[in-house]
Amino acid sequence: MPILAQEPDLFPPNLLDDDGPGSTDRWYAMYTLSRHEKELMRKLRNLGIWHYGPMISQRHRSPQGRIRTSYVPLFTGYVFVCGSGEHRYEAVSTGCVSRCLEVSEPLELREDLRRIRRLLEFGQDVRPEPKPLIGRLAVIRSGAMVGLKGTITRVDKQHRLTILVNFMQQGASVLVDEADIELLD
Repeated sequence: MPILAQEPDLFPPNLLDDDGPGSTDRWYAMYTLSRHEKELMRKLRNLGIWHYGPMISQRHRSPQGRIRTSYVPLFTGYVFVCGSGEHRYEAVSTGCVSRCLEVSEPLELREDLRRIRRLLEFGQDVRPEPKPLIGRLAVIRSGAMVGLKGTITRVDKQHRLTILVNFMQQGASVLVDEADIELLD
């Protein structure tokens, strides 16, 4: 099967902005059928339904020795949809959704997703954290990700900052320089 080019994972592009369209609407976590995240996002874009499904790039070597880059979901099986009950119904009707959960704290989810988006834009070596490690709270004080708060852990002599999505108790982590962080009490 061919590897597809990167597609947009956020629609519309200003959905997570402070004055963006998703600031007052309801949010839903759509749990997709296995490996249907991209297909769901394509269908949602065609329907004009606002959504975000964070994607990360993964590089691997094919059996022939070529380096291939594929784009995979950061949160396997999840796409976040913003809109009305009718939008929820249309999303579920695409045939790609296994379960739909309404988010009880939409403002908190939106803020968590905004931080994840920023991490993906500026971070290096971002990877999923399905079971985040316990560490100390820290904030980045310099660099492109200044102001991001998360949990700092030390893994294999490297420091990783984990941003958690509280709704799912999953997150994403990124390598950070020890000099760029400040521990919070």
